[in-house]
Amino acid sequence: MIEHLTKETFLSKVFNYEENKEWKFEGAKPGIIDFYADWCGPCKMVAPVLEDLAKDFEGKIDFYKVNTEEEQELAAAFGIRSIPSFLFIPAEGQPQMALGALPKDTFIKAFKDVLGIEK
Repeated sequence: MIEHLTKETFLSKVFNYEENKEWKFEGAKPGIIDFYADWCGPCKMVAPVLEDLAKDFEGKIDFYKVNTEEEQELAAAFGIRSIPSFLFIPAEGQPQMALGALPKDTFIKAFKDVLGIEK
């Protein structure tokens, strides 16, 4: 299941940037955040891919979405200038950003390389 984040849920589940200057992941397992907008064509193309991946990796990776139109402060906090943008969040270490509509294979490779998760 993909969870839509507001600023409040982001602060408690991902990263409380109001309290921490350094990255400190609040989640229990690795995650990915899809920064998107409803009017964005490439975002709509990648949405069903993420739905499939959320089923395939259920229990291993947390999947989140942030609507950049509704959550402009979150988008600004991460310097989102183009959408879709994806933040890959390992359980330990620094998150990595990827830009643009990625194919399913690229997500699966990033899950392995960045998050250390395989099917």
